[in-house]
Amino acid sequence: MIVDTAHDFLAAIAARPYPSCHPATAKAAFLVAPDGFQLAAESAQDNRYMAMDERIDTERARAQHAELVRRLSASLPTFAFPGDPECPDGLFPNNVHATTSGRLIVGRMCHPVRRREAERHDIHAFFGSVLGYEIVDLSDQDFVAELTGSLVIDRSRGIGFCGLSDRCDRAGAEAMHDAFGLELTFCFDLAEGEYHTNVVLAILAGRAAIIASDGFADARAPAAITTFYRGQSLLLNQKQKSAYAANAITLDDSRVWMSETAAASLSPSDHEQLGAWGFAVEAVALDEIEKAGGSLRCCVAEIY
Repeated sequence: MIVDTAHDFLAAIAARPYPSCHPATAKAAFLVAPDGFQLAAESAQDNRYMAMDERIDTERARAQHAELVRRLSASLPTFAFPGDPECPDGLFPNNVHATTSGRLIVGRMCHPVRRREAERHDIHAFFGSVLGYEIVDLSDQDFVAELTGSLVIDRSRGIGFCGLSDRCDRAGAEAMHDAFGLELTFCFDLAEGEYHTNVVLAILAGRAAIIASDGFADARAPAAITTFYRGQSLLLNQKQKSAYAANAITLDDSRVWMSETAAASLSPSDHEQLGAWGFAVEAVALDEIEKAGGSLRCCVAEIY
């Protein structure tokens, strides 16, 4: 079922329980090294988080990314693919490649500069030939569907939260709903100037949410999500949103990963609240990478 209003979402969850029946977090993860990292002018057309007037220190970005891989490897099996100099945004693979159980999904990107990433034969061969995953390729369709950038998923319940923008249209949302095998998808418009849902919303192991309400066009949408998680939602202000505090991910049941910039933006009471819900914050320095308009969650593609 796909619903388009907060009223219909609340009605859908009232009609059936949507219990936690599936793994809430991934069994592994993969990243793509920032070998071709630079600020892509095409991406900046609709990503206001990009620091186009700043210089990129590629060696520092590479070191920060390597440290992220090292840190994540202590939490779950983590694979790192080499970057491609022709793909300046390639270090944000979750927009282009995502998985559900036994299936690799390839997204349809908005900007041509990012469509090159969908042609990564090494990634496709790893999943298809090595892991035996079915490959569902959406990259040649005429809709836009930037996977887990636009679609934030409660994996435990099979519920998707899809923000519509230039990076995902309604047809793309329908295709992702089917490709991920979701039970319910709640579609809503992002606020003007927002490009990806995962900058304004994170679902934490199916138990809680981090929400930047001003990133939604209709305030009733984040209110409905808060209702669904029974008040276990950390509400961010505009400054925290800009610090990427919602661009976070849980890769096990007890830790939420975010950048050092994001973690520093949270108040002591925010950290205490996350702790009360059973989550310790793991922070990694990514400020050089964040100049490209994405943060930690954007760097991590989950393997289910």
